[in-house]
Parts: sequence; C-alpha cells; structure tokens
Amino acid sequence: MSEDQKDAPKGVLSQEPKGPEQAAVDQSPENAPAELAPESEIQVVGQRTGMFGVEGTGDTSGFGGLVQPIVFPGAASRPFEGWHEEVAAALDSALSGAGLEPTSIEGVVIHRGEITFHVRRDKLVEIAKVFRDDPALRFELCVGVNGVHYPEDTGRELHAVYPLLSMTHNRRVRLEVTCPDADPHIPSIVATYPTNDWHERETFDMFGIVFDGHPSLTRILMPDDWPGHPQRKDYPLGGIPVEYKGGTIPPPDQRRSYN
Repeated sequence: MSEDQKDAPKGVLSQEPKGPEQAAVDQSPENAPAELAPESEIQVVGQRTGMFGVEGTGDTSGFGGLVQPIVFPGAASRPFEGWHEEVAAALDSALSGAGLEPTSIEGVVIHRGEITFHVRRDKLVEIAKVFRDDPALRFELCVGVNGVHYPEDTGRELHAVYPLLSMTHNRRVRLEVTCPDADPHIPSIVATYPTNDWHERETFDMFGIVFDGHPSLTRILMPDDWPGHPQRKDYPLGGIPVEYKGGTIPPPDQRRSYN
C-alpha cells in the first residue's frame, strides 16, 4: 500500500487507473437515447414537424422548426430471448387450444426490452381472454388503453395500445390494434377487463375510436356536444377562445407568435 493510500480518509476505496474503455463508459449519460435499429428493421410512416405535428395553426411549443421522421421498429424474429420466448410459445399453444389461427397475431415487436403483440382487431376479444385465462400467461390486469394517431399510416391511422400485467408471473406485455380513420371501430374488452371501462371512454373522447360493445360509450372529459377529438393530429392546436368571469382569453396561437 502506498503512502497516499495510507493517508486516505476511512471509507474511501482506492481505485486503479481506468483504461480508455472504462473511462468512456463512466462519461456516458445515464439516460442516453436508445440506438436506432438498422434501416432494414424499421418502418418510416411519416414525418413530424414541430413538437406536436399539427399544421394550420401556430405551434406554441417553440419547436416549430423541428423536423423528424415517424419510425416504427420492425418485427422481431423467433426465437426471442429470455421470457419473451416463453410468453410467445405459451401464446402459440393457447391460440391453438382456443381454435384461433396463428395469423390472429399480425406481428411481434421487441423494442427497448419491451414486447408488443400486434393483434387483428376482429380477434382482439378472443385474444384478450387467452392472455387473461391461460395458466402459462395469466395477464390478470389490463392497465388501460392508449390511443395514438398517425395520419400518414394509411389504412392504420388510429392505434389502440393495451398494457397488460401478469401478477402471477411478474411480466408486462402490450397488445396493439389498428383501425382506419374511415372505419374507427375496435371491439370493447370491458367484459374481459372491467377496469377498461373509463379508459375506453377516454380514448373515444380524445381520439374518436369507437369501442363496439362498450356498456356506455360517452365522453368523459369533454362536453357531450364537443366537436372533434382533441388529441388527434388533425385537431387545431390553437384551441378556442375561453370566457372566464366576463373576460375573454384568446387561443394560444393568437397570444404569442413563435418564429
């Protein structure tokens, strides 16, 4: 032990000089963005301008000059790694036992360590029951449903994403279903996952996805007679004037201009 190490304060561990590889690891940011997959493994479905991708109204975010592609990760190839393959294999067996064709699953995407099953919308109800009831799967809880709008994803403009949780196996997966703007209908899974009652209403309210079979599909945030669906990309970003205690507040894009 050197004299410097002897004099070091108690509790301070001595360290050997770091090599260039270790030094580079230590200097990398903890929340660095994930690396993009090779071009052969991604699908570009459009281009977003500004923070929200809205056209025709002022971009009050201050990011009006931002331009970036809208990219979908490509489908993963079997066999998957770790428990992802266990879930996929269990699903294959469960689909066969339920009399469902393998084509009921349109594709599987594994991105950033998370697995998403893309499901045909006409098979959503049956597949949700399989994920809930099969002993090897046992995804007892659906955390909700999230809407996404991709105006340039022709024929698949509206996406509904369902995060599922298995408390038995401590696993999380996602189901994703698409429908076109011209036919924005997806079957409701409230009968299978009752907690989705309000979540489906919210997605209907914000995105205009109609969940067929929902027990009471009404707006949950906006007034019943509100025109449009505020979280769709074609909804005006500027908003509407607001009256408050006799005063009028103009829409955001009329209060300040970002150039």
